[in-house]
Amino acid sequence: AIRPLLQGKRSSGLSPEVQFLVTVHFYAQGSYQRGLGGNSILNISQPSVSRSISSVTNAINQRLLRQWVKFPMTAVERQKGREKFEAAPQPFEGTLGAIDCSHINILAPIVHEEAYVNHHGNHSLNVQAIVDPDLKILNINARYPGARNDSYIWSMSAVRRGMEFHYNNGERRTWLIGDAGYPLEPWLMTPLPHYQEGTRQFEYTKNLCKARNVVERFFGVFKSVWRCLSYQRVLMYAPDKAGRIVNACATLHNMRIHYNLPIPEEELAGGQIAQNIHENIEIPYIDQQGGPRAVAKRIQK
Repeated sequence: AIRPLLQGKRSSGLSPEVQFLVTVHFYAQGSYQRGLGGNSILNISQPSVSRSISSVTNAINQRLLRQWVKFPMTAVERQKGREKFEAAPQPFEGTLGAIDCSHINILAPIVHEEAYVNHHGNHSLNVQAIVDPDLKILNINARYPGARNDSYIWSMSAVRRGMEFHYNNGERRTWLIGDAGYPLEPWLMTPLPHYQEGTRQFEYTKNLCKARNVVERFFGVFKSVWRCLSYQRVLMYAPDKAGRIVNACATLHNMRIHYNLPIPEEELAGGQIAQNIHENIEIPYIDQQGGPRAVAKRIQK
């Protein structure tokens, strides 16, 4: 699908196949282009590597991204999504996907540099992802600078507008699940802190946190497979190009899942999956009657 876009890019002297392999090697290697450029075995110059990465990344974004990273749009697709989460090892009824954000370190941009400084003091993109229980990406948003928080990115998301639209048109018991950094909405379930063990709200929160851990696990896998995105690395590009690289890696991630290529989760050994409920976020009071599903249904009324 991307060959026609690469066949005209022969200024590097590389075939489309070699351009693609060079680029995927860069995504997975996690080091800057010089790890490839000047390689005595590959015999490819650094400028050729740079041009290949640009060409292939742009081609994947233009031709493959929307084909491989798709949020469930139809009623049938959403029903299948809910059924997948209901049958998951950590189920949560009514869920389409788990949402979270993660920082990808980038080169300090020249324009609006301060907007990209995150709470760790690094320059980054704050990347939003929505995933299903199979770690398949349903939505990726790599357009926002690191200083923007998760709830702001969600508030501007086309997915949020779509979920709200379906809710206002009568669709109930359909939501995403997120951590307490997100607002509680009829189409977005978040933890309910401050409830004692043994209450329905405590059980709701426990079940939700178990189910949403899939997105924490996703980011661990995503950054370990595509090491150019690792927290130990810095994408040495301007924000726009760095975002396109994130999109390209997301596309290839979903292709791996589709073709049943192994996801090396063993590489995550020693990593911790966060299950934090942030005490400083106020959540509307929900009464004690009913189970987790009843709590969620009352939120939607």
